[in-house]
Amino acid sequence: MTLRFPIYLDNHSTTPVDPQVLECMLPYFTTEFGNASSKSHCFGWKAEFAVEKAREQVASILGAESSEIIFTSGATESNNFALLGIAEKYQKRGNHIITSQIEHKCILDTCKFLEKKGFSVTYLPVDEYGQVSVDTLRNTIRPNTILISIMFANNEVGTINPIAKIGALAKEKNIFFHSDAAQAVGKVKIDVNAMNIDLLSLSAHKMYGPKGSGALFLRRKNPHVEIDPLLHGGGQERGLRSGTLNVPGIVGLGKACVCAMENMPKEEERIVRYREMLYQGLKKEIPDLKLNGHPNERLPQSLNVSFPYIESDSLVASLKNIAVSSTSACMSAAAIPSYVLKAMGLNQDLMNASVRFGLGRFTTEEEIVYTINTVAEKVKNLQQSSPLYKLKQEAR
Repeated sequence: MTLRFPIYLDNHSTTPVDPQVLECMLPYFTTEFGNASSKSHCFGWKAEFAVEKAREQVASILGAESSEIIFTSGATESNNFALLGIAEKYQKRGNHIITSQIEHKCILDTCKFLEKKGFSVTYLPVDEYGQVSVDTLRNTIRPNTILISIMFANNEVGTINPIAKIGALAKEKNIFFHSDAAQAVGKVKIDVNAMNIDLLSLSAHKMYGPKGSGALFLRRKNPHVEIDPLLHGGGQERGLRSGTLNVPGIVGLGKACVCAMENMPKEEERIVRYREMLYQGLKKEIPDLKLNGHPNERLPQSLNVSFPYIESDSLVASLKNIAVSSTSACMSAAAIPSYVLKAMGLNQDLMNASVRFGLGRFTTEEEIVYTINTVAEKVKNLQQSSPLYKLKQEAR
């Protein structure tokens, strides 16, 4: 296979739309353009049918019921919806929320907002791999705890949390459990009932669907979860999220779920093989390479490593034909170290030397080989410019 440039290895950030997904979406921009809320003619009926079909498809990948799926614009909205909705609905029961220090910014910022409203939030630490301790969580629960929100898998290092154990604890204590699963849905098997997840957020564009489309799973039994509306207006989405539905985006999300379910076993095996090829290839060339995140309990597509004696921003800038992410800055507009890696205990030098590789459905073996050779060459050149690296070499 001939290499095509640039090579895309930033699939945590977003994924390309799968051609099958795009094909399903296209009619709903043109011939099937009806409003799903129009009940008096066939254009609306067809749109509504497509939306309900997609609702079933999204529910299926989670092991949920279609009536438990609320469509949103993406995981950020779903996360806000879950936290704000629970906080407002159940504040008479309690005002304590538990989350972790390495959640996505939309969770952390929503929690900060709720703190200003009088809620108390505990931010759990994580271990060196980026995992939450269930024992620490248990010891943090209070009589007034109403919600636990722990991400399924971290977006920077890919570490998967012990979600089933957290869910079991939450159920035991009669506390609602929400999980931001934007990075995990479609990559690993999720069963909201077996894992006792009460609310779950997902986004289409992380799983080869369109941007601007997502969903919130909201449990309807054992327990029945109620939340206050996010948007008021026409009463769409059971009155919880009013507004004209994004029919093409919803159709795309549904089809993306179908494709993920069909491809997941073989896709996971292939991507893990390529990920290990990339890691071992880089490790062979750069022996001081450090793996960030759990060595086993992590997403198939995730490889986060630190290259000692370099600045990752310089490395990423030098990779003209390879799209990867420097995690030395968790927000591109603010050059501050990654709060995820800091919470995991990495020192400043390793934080500044970290790079996130995100493999995906369309990654090829040829791309991995090229990436190993190119990255290794660039890293070695950058290390030669480091006084500390030269001292180390002289000391050997």
